[in-house]
Amino acid sequence: MLLLLPPSETKRDGGDPTPLDLDALAHPDLTALRGELVERVVGLAGDPDATMRALKLSRRQVAEVERNRRLRDASTMPAIDRYTGVLYDALDPSTLSTEARAFAETTVVVHSALFGLVGALDPIPAYRLSHDSRVPGVRLRAFWRESLSSLLASRSDVILDLRSEGYAELGPAPARGGSAFVRVVSVDADGRRRALNHFNKHAKGRFTRSFLQSRPTIGSLDELIDWARAAGFRLELRESSAGDEPRELELVA
Repeated sequence: MLLLLPPSETKRDGGDPTPLDLDALAHPDLTALRGELVERVVGLAGDPDATMRALKLSRRQVAEVERNRRLRDASTMPAIDRYTGVLYDALDPSTLSTEARAFAETTVVVHSALFGLVGALDPIPAYRLSHDSRVPGVRLRAFWRESLSSLLASRSDVILDLRSEGYAELGPAPARGGSAFVRVVSVDADGRRRALNHFNKHAKGRFTRSFLQSRPTIGSLDELIDWARAAGFRLELRESSAGDEPRELELVA
């Protein structure tokens, strides 16, 4: 079972003084791409004004430029601890049990615009790069799409894609029976459904936390739906209208 999480724009500072080691990250097939993009982002950070334009930063976010400039020698910490924001606040990784964190290491992958797919406990520095950032000489969709989609397609286990659509475009999950994209919706008294924004991330964080604490063995989407129901979540399968698109699950919040 693979839980595929989005990153967050916001990151926690600090960590272990051991600097970034690309060879220590999961999915070594991505090492060369990671190295190339780190070089480009560090080089871009040498021009603060260009960086702020490329990353769509305001003057209040100028510290993000320094984060990128120091990518090679900055402190690192596990990916699920590095990211902050609504989803990661709800996941609250620092309070997960030792067993849940060990389970996350084999189950959770975070999709970083800078590093591609990283393991939950992979040590990474704070950085600023989003799926829609503009790095000179690179179109992130073209840069990552083939490698990430091939990596995901090589997996035979159940894949639950909790990313935003922007990140899913950088590396689509396979369109097969055991792979599904999650949308968070609310249902009103008349049965009408609408997508959620803020609570979308909160619901995904709660769901992921519960999954990691429970540590279930999941072999199919039906088993996942059954587990979710027992855990207090309403997860419903919606068939895609096109055969070449991933199946979709709705998480009713």
